[in-house]
Amino acid sequence: MSSPIPQGRMVLFAAAMVSMVLGSIHAFSVFLAPLEAAFETSRATASLIYSFCLVFLTATVLFGPAVYSRLQPATIYIWVAFLGAIGAGIASIADGFWLVWIGYSLIFGIANGLGYGFGLQFAARANPDHAGLAMGVVTAAYALGAVLAPYGFDIALTFGGFFLAMAALGSVVFVVSIGAAFLVAKCGVKYTDTQAAPRVSRLPTGLIVMIWVAYGSGVAAGLMAIGHAAGIAATAGFAGWIAAATIAGFNLVGSLLSGWLSDRISHRRILTALPIIGAAALLALTVLPEQTLFLLGVVGFAYGGTIATYPAAIANLFPGEDGPHAYGRIFTAWGTAGLLAPWLAGQIYDWTGNYTSALWAAAALGILSAVTVQKVIHKR
Repeated sequence: MSSPIPQGRMVLFAAAMVSMVLGSIHAFSVFLAPLEAAFETSRATASLIYSFCLVFLTATVLFGPAVYSRLQPATIYIWVAFLGAIGAGIASIADGFWLVWIGYSLIFGIANGLGYGFGLQFAARANPDHAGLAMGVVTAAYALGAVLAPYGFDIALTFGGFFLAMAALGSVVFVVSIGAAFLVAKCGVKYTDTQAAPRVSRLPTGLIVMIWVAYGSGVAAGLMAIGHAAGIAATAGFAGWIAAATIAGFNLVGSLLSGWLSDRISHRRILTALPIIGAAALLALTVLPEQTLFLLGVVGFAYGGTIATYPAAIANLFPGEDGPHAYGRIFTAWGTAGLLAPWLAGQIYDWTGNYTSALWAAAALGILSAVTVQKVIHKR
C-alpha cells in the first residue's frame, strides 16, 4: 500500500500548476506583430497591453495579503479560474484595444496576480523547512508556462488568430485552477499563520524603499527582454516564438537553481551576481546578433533567479506576517518596471528601428541593482 502524499507537496503541486498556466503572460511578445497588423498601431501601443496587465497583476499582489487569510485556499483558486476565463474570453472577442485592455490587461491581470501571489506564499507556508525551494518551484513553474505557451500560441494564431489563442488560454486557466481548488480542499491545509501577528505599521520605510529600488532595477531588464523577445529576435533573423520559448526556458532554470541556492548561501551573493550577468548579456546583444537566442536566454536566467530569490530574502528580512505585506509593497517595483520597461523599449524601437539604446539602458539598471543590493541585503 502506497504512502499518502504529504500535504505540503500537494499544496506545492497545486500552486505550481496554476502558476504554470498563468506564466503564459510572459509569452505575450508573440502577439505584438499580429496585434500591430490587426489594429494598425505602433509597437509601443501594442506593448501597453502587456504593460498594463503587469500593473494590475502587481496591484493584486500588493493587496492580496488582505484576503489570503480571509478566504479558503480553494475559494481563491475558484476566483482565479473564473476571472482568468472571463478575462481571456473578453479579449478573444475584442474589436479594439479598449476591450483587450479590459479583458486581458485588467481582468486576466487580476487573476494572474491572485493566483501567482497567493501560490507563492501558500507553498512556502505549507513547506516551512524548504520555503526557499518551494518559492523557487512556484516561480520556475511560472517560467515553464512561458516556455510552453509560445508554440501553442503560434499554432493558435495560425489557425484561429488572436480569438483562438485567448479562448484556449481561458479554457486552460479555468480547468487547471478548478483542479487546484479541488486538491487544496482535499488536503485541508490552511493559509493563516497563527504564530505571528501582523506588524505592518512597523515596517521600516527606508529599507522597503531601498529594496524596492534594487528589485525594480534588477527585474527591468528581464521584463523588457521578455516583453520584446520576439521582436529582438526578429531583428537578428530568428523566429519570434523560438526566442520567447528560449528566454522562458532559461528563466525556469534560473528560478529552480536560485530557489535551491537561496536555502544554502547568502541572498546577497545571488542578488549581486545575477543582475551583473544579465547586464553583460544585454551589452553583448548589441554587438553579437548571431548569439541573440543564447544571450536572451542568459537574460532570462538572471531574471528567473532574481524573482525566485527576492521573496526568500524578503521573508528572511521580515519574518512572520510581515513578510507577505513587505513583499506586496516591494513587488510594486516589479509592476513599475513591467509598465515602463516594455513600453519604453517599444517606443525606442519606433523611434530608431532597433533595440540598441533600450538594451544599454536596461544594462545600466542591472548594475544599479547590484550596487544597491550591497547596501540592503544582509549576509546570512
